[in-house]
Amino acid sequence: MPASTVKPATRPKRGPDRAAALAQYRRRASVYDLELALFEPIRSEAIERLQLRPGQVVLDLGCGTGLSLARLRQGVGARGRVIGIEQSPEMIERARQRVALARWRNVSLLCAPVEEVQIDAVADAALFHFTHDILRRPEAVARVLQHLGPGARVVASGLKWAPPWAAPANVLVLGAAWRSVTSLDGLRAPWSVLARHTGPLRVESRLLGTVYLASGNCGPGPGRARHPTPT
Repeated sequence: MPASTVKPATRPKRGPDRAAALAQYRRRASVYDLELALFEPIRSEAIERLQLRPGQVVLDLGCGTGLSLARLRQGVGARGRVIGIEQSPEMIERARQRVALARWRNVSLLCAPVEEVQIDAVADAALFHFTHDILRRPEAVARVLQHLGPGARVVASGLKWAPPWAAPANVLVLGAAWRSVTSLDGLRAPWSVLARHTGPLRVESRLLGTVYLASGNCGPGPGRARHPTPT
């Protein structure tokens, strides 16, 4: 069925809702890792496309319970740095437990909305993994771009509406989105706001077109930080 026929009347087209997201992830925190297990291959692909090198700084936007941290840290090595940003206290507490258990000294976790976060570094790469609400907030995307150096690598992945030939799969997209996003706006091209800042992105589809991987590099555009920006 076309994507338009599966959007429920109770979810009108609107922007992301922070209060709703906080409540949503408060409920999901204890089962989040299990729910995301199906998409772990996508996470691996997304991190691979960051092309991380030892000594780099990488941002993990909407880091959740920290499922990406180990692989990101492996990419930047002991001399690099991973900065995870998550607005849900319940989710980031689980990420903190993960970091403490592994004794990672080069992983920093910040509990704040992305559009308000204060970052004390210029990053070489940024990961948006299943963070639809963040990607649909222009102010959040702009905030991240302020803290990326010229040529920084950016990768986004997540749900999207399936193409017409796989339209029945949108029932599955809707079911997953119902638990993970607060706005269905932009699900045809969730990366579009990011692309307006970075320029053309390479977009690939997975799982019958219901999941995307978008990757690219940042140019030296206006407002791009070359050193930590006061916030």
